[in-house]
This record gives sequence, C-alpha cells and structure tokens, in this order.
Amino acid sequence: MDRANDVWIEELRQPGPRREAALADLRADVLRGMRGALAGRAGIDDAFFEDAVQETLLKVLDRLETFAGRGRFVNWALAIAIRVVQTTIRKQRWQGVSLDRFKEESSGTAVDVADQSLGPERASLRSELLTVMHRVIHEQLTDKQWLALTAELNGMPQDEIARQLGSNRNAVYKLTHDARRKLRAGLEAAGFGVESWLEAWES
Repeated sequence: MDRANDVWIEELRQPGPRREAALADLRADVLRGMRGALAGRAGIDDAFFEDAVQETLLKVLDRLETFAGRGRFVNWALAIAIRVVQTTIRKQRWQGVSLDRFKEESSGTAVDVADQSLGPERASLRSELLTVMHRVIHEQLTDKQWLALTAELNGMPQDEIARQLGSNRNAVYKLTHDARRKLRAGLEAAGFGVESWLEAWES
C-alpha cells in the first residue's frame, strides 16, 4: 500500500495497529527492492534478506526525524537498506580474515609496481614515490598505524579493525587519520605533492 510521506511518518510514530500495518507494508517494499537489487548475486539467501530488512526497519524507525521529505519515503528507506546491505556484505567478506595478513606489507621492502609500458619518466616517478613512501612509513608511522591504515585501504571495515585490535571505531579512525597525516607530510617534505600522485597514477 502506497502512502504519502506525511502519512508514513504519522503512522510509524504511533504505536498500535496502524504502525504495525505500516511496518508490514514498508517491510514488503524494502524486501522487494533488496531482492531486485541483489538478484543473481551469489551467497545471498533468505536469512540474509531477513536480517537486512530487520536492521533496515530498526534504522528507519530510529531516524524518522531525519527524513527531510525531498523524495518518496520508501525511496529514503531503500537508501538506508542499500547501506545496510553494503555494510553486511563487507563484514561477510572479512569474516575470518586476520590483520596478520597485512603484517608482511608493514615490514617488507618497497615494491616497485611501476608498469614500464607507461614510459621511463612516469615509471621512474612511481618508483621514486614508492621508495619515499616506504621510508616515511618506517620512519614516521608506528607499526599499529601502518597496520590499521593498510587494512583500511584494502577494504577492511573500521569496526572489524577495531575488533581485532581490541579497540573501538573512534580510536581506529584517529589512528588511520594520524597515519594519513604523517604520510602526506612526509611525502610533501620530500617534494611529492598531490600533483605528483596524479601524474604517476592518472589513467
């Protein structure tokens, strides 16, 4: 059943049969949208959808006051559902993956990944950047900073990094923020700014 935005808000705010009916309809809309968006994706089953829909509905109820009314309410709820799904899939991807897998990267030597087909000048620039970055990492960053930053850049969610470090998300955010700041400052001190990165890695 479709509703005007203000009707959705009104019914979801009021406990009772109208709220339950609105939740049931919203659940059906969100579930249909999820199934359509993830059709054919491997590893997605009914249990995944049930958990994702339930989490979405809880977030929608918690954020009703933030709905600005600039679009359809159902589309707003679906946007929340998409974020829930993306977060869940990321978490599943990293289940059982240890931070230990990144430790070799934090203690290894600089790797020259420059593609010689790019031409000698650009390949040389990449190699110089990687060498300086390796030096800055080992002189400026702590092992913990580099480990957290490497894991984050490889896609590991901050919540998972925090769990494995025995920390919390805010602490991990500060850890990786400080690591980026030190890395950027070290590269700039060596004469490599944003323009150098663009020149070396632009497609």
